[in-house]
Amino acid sequence: MHMSQELPLHHAFIACARQRPQKTAIIDRTTERRITYGKALIGVLILARRIRKFPDRYIGIMVPTSAGCFLSVIATLMAGKVPVMINYSTGAEGNCRYAQKKCGFKPILTSRALLDKIGCPLLPEMIALEDVMKSIGPAEKVRAALTARLPQTLLRKITCTAASDDTAVILFTSGSEMEPKAVELSHRNITSNIRGIIDIYHLNSEDILMSILPLFHVFGFTVTFWMPMTAGMSVVTYANPLDYKKIPVIIREERTTIIAGTPSFFAGYVRESRPGDFQTLRLIVAGADKVPDWLREQYRQMHGKTLLEGYGTTETSPVISANVPEDNAAGSLGKPLPGVAVSIVDLYTGEPLPIGSEGKILVKGPLVMKGYLNDMEETSLRIRDGWYDTGDMGIMDERGFLWFRGRLKRFVKIGGEMISLAKVEEALSRALPHGTDCCVVELHDPVKGARLAAAITVDIDEQAVLKELAANLPRIAVPSRFIRFDQLPRMGSGKVDFRATTDMVRERLSTTAP
Repeated sequence: MHMSQELPLHHAFIACARQRPQKTAIIDRTTERRITYGKALIGVLILARRIRKFPDRYIGIMVPTSAGCFLSVIATLMAGKVPVMINYSTGAEGNCRYAQKKCGFKPILTSRALLDKIGCPLLPEMIALEDVMKSIGPAEKVRAALTARLPQTLLRKITCTAASDDTAVILFTSGSEMEPKAVELSHRNITSNIRGIIDIYHLNSEDILMSILPLFHVFGFTVTFWMPMTAGMSVVTYANPLDYKKIPVIIREERTTIIAGTPSFFAGYVRESRPGDFQTLRLIVAGADKVPDWLREQYRQMHGKTLLEGYGTTETSPVISANVPEDNAAGSLGKPLPGVAVSIVDLYTGEPLPIGSEGKILVKGPLVMKGYLNDMEETSLRIRDGWYDTGDMGIMDERGFLWFRGRLKRFVKIGGEMISLAKVEEALSRALPHGTDCCVVELHDPVKGARLAAAITVDIDEQAVLKELAANLPRIAVPSRFIRFDQLPRMGSGKVDFRATTDMVRERLSTTAP
């Protein structure tokens, strides 16, 4: 199965819809609506006509994973505008203001149901999809239905064409370590990534994909939205990825064949699953965070399924590398996608390193973003000669598998040595009960320059944990303090929010005696 290489994303969707108008495109399990490709095209044309009336180039979209969200994004591109995906998982109102200021736009498509749920007011610039749907009259529906039947060449002409290097979306980096940056991804960036994924996993239009990731997260945007919508698959959407009980039931009922998610979501699903829930799944792929060994083992033991791991960043559309069923090195990030070059370079000289050496991960290929919106300085710091600096440390082994060694920003110099916080967390999670959250943070130390503290979500026998850590880590890498919290703050992707956790630890320690 191949996507057309030349078509912009929204035109690839039109081609799909015209080829299989009667096929179910979206099974929305939040609203219990089933929409065919033909009906989806009509809905998109109605919305596009409304969106075209806004003078702004950018249109904010803050809608949970649903048919409404899918159609809004496609319609925005058809109207010749650029969707700006807004994170509603934490601080939605602030994120709306931040996005509007950063990109210079006013309208935000949203949902009243979402605003009620997250306690966000309906701002003056917001347009609720529920209100739009109510206001659509019979004449608009007839017009859109007739337009949908025009010859494809004509239909493409009247739905704003786009060059492959035109911006297809603005997504914000997670902001778990610093203020979010606005990433510009082009049609070529996303389509090249989709082609690579389809190629390595041998996907086809008969696959049924479970879509639970938010579309403000690049993993959700490319892999669980655009990929199925431009490859003719059926997609099962569900708005709340944290509904651990319900999602295994939906997977069983809808007989889904693929699910992509984050390790923290997968931990919840396996915990609440029953035998047979995942029987129809042929691909379970985790990204956005490191997969712990115990989680892989649970999927194998309970369901006889292999939890595959991949790696990517917002700036690379996102997938850089992935394990596949027939070529899987558990614990690695897999091999780079076709057409993607990965180089491991010396941290200080930037020179390429030999196989098996630890260094900084650089990536080159059509998946690398256009740049950060209105930020030439940051763009030029991260992209040089076409190579994108991921800010991650890793190793490439002799078989071509990539291994993660931690975020460069999460390395701390203690007593002259570089300590990886990710490595400390890995050792700590092995010493804690399965599924316990932990996050290691840096504290100022007047003598050594820095020391480590660990935020955890369980009571521990501190001496026993320290003993186990001492056997696996250098002395300076063992946390000096353990602070227990009921839960750790998370990003919308399910990742632990390092910035917020660090603030919590420092605040707790400032109010308690050392």
